[in-house]
Amino acid sequence: MRLGFSPNTLLSQSFSSSLLLPSLVFSLSNSQLLPHSRLHLQHPLSLKTNSSGRKSAIIRMHKVDHTIESTPVNLMAREQEFTEVNRNLYPNVEPYSAGFLKVSDIHTLYWEQSGNPNGHPVVFIHGGPGGGTGPSNRKFFDPEFYRIILFDQRGAGKSTPHACLEQNTTWDLIDDIEKLREHLQIPEWQVFGGSWGSTLGLAYSQSHPDKVTGMVLRGIFLLRKKEIDWFYEGGAAAIFPDAWESFRDLIPENERGCFVDAYKKRLNSDDVEIQYGAARAWTKWEMMTAHLLPNEENIKRGDDDKFSLAFARIENHYFVNKGFLPSDSYLLDNVDKIRHINTTIVQGRYDVCCPMMSAWDLHKAWPEADFRVVADAGHSANEPGITAELVAANEKLKNIIKNKGN
Repeated sequence: MRLGFSPNTLLSQSFSSSLLLPSLVFSLSNSQLLPHSRLHLQHPLSLKTNSSGRKSAIIRMHKVDHTIESTPVNLMAREQEFTEVNRNLYPNVEPYSAGFLKVSDIHTLYWEQSGNPNGHPVVFIHGGPGGGTGPSNRKFFDPEFYRIILFDQRGAGKSTPHACLEQNTTWDLIDDIEKLREHLQIPEWQVFGGSWGSTLGLAYSQSHPDKVTGMVLRGIFLLRKKEIDWFYEGGAAAIFPDAWESFRDLIPENERGCFVDAYKKRLNSDDVEIQYGAARAWTKWEMMTAHLLPNEENIKRGDDDKFSLAFARIENHYFVNKGFLPSDSYLLDNVDKIRHINTTIVQGRYDVCCPMMSAWDLHKAWPEADFRVVADAGHSANEPGITAELVAANEKLKNIIKNKGN
């Protein structure tokens, strides 16, 4: 569909009683609107008669800062679902309970709960693996509606032992999530995860589909060889050659046939300084490429030796072992197990860490899931456009649950 506007079209910097138009192509001469922009209409169309007696439409518009590309299937219906929901982060809340759960003879996990103790449970699955959780993770959820559960996976964050690789596999983590659910006496819960969190979220949901009420997944990572090769063997270097040099140069030329293996050697060295040096280089490479625009605060995380060691060692451990999945296409092959679960997939168009090919492949295998492409974003959940869609996706699931209760 194509809409033509007269020169009388007025741009406005504020709006009220907004109506959201989906990603339509507008022919606006001499405007700053990008193709496929999403526009808020200040009020419905009005008609004005010009000097020739011809009626033309006048629309007051507000251009949003972030554009969303939507798939054509049921486009209008899906856009309408997202029209009125909140897209802003909620204020920070403090945990009302926290503790440690021993999940094996080696590992103990940190967990916390915030929000409404009697609310709908949602579990936040952090990225990495090895990234850990933080207070800002709570802000994606309405604390009056959700019972918000955060936990640090084996070896990450406050869980102990720190950066430990022993008894640390995808299947161990899936079992841990179930142990935590049972420990907190939660019958079923919503799953929220991005990057590696989307990987583990998919794997957990496919293993326990009856325990999942809905999913929000971001920055899809299916842990296939081509995804690892893209980011760690030189593909992403075509976009970030400056950041790549530091990652590359730590490894001698004669070991550059496989950077993941070369880093494994150093991240598991007997010399702790070699471990830290490799961990800093590995972590900074990811932090420098995680945003569409450089984020200095995020990059500085690579200077934190404790964080970097867990992040780099555990990531590398999982990637060397192909995520401990039985086949390269395992997560795609098992979509039928979760096809019935209400799910939103949020993907940054210019995600370099987890390029959109993976989200697209998941979308093609699972067209029933709502697929939201943020046109002006990279990988991070903290980029404004992605943040807005993640909050909106949680709001959508909240409304579904509320409507079921009526």
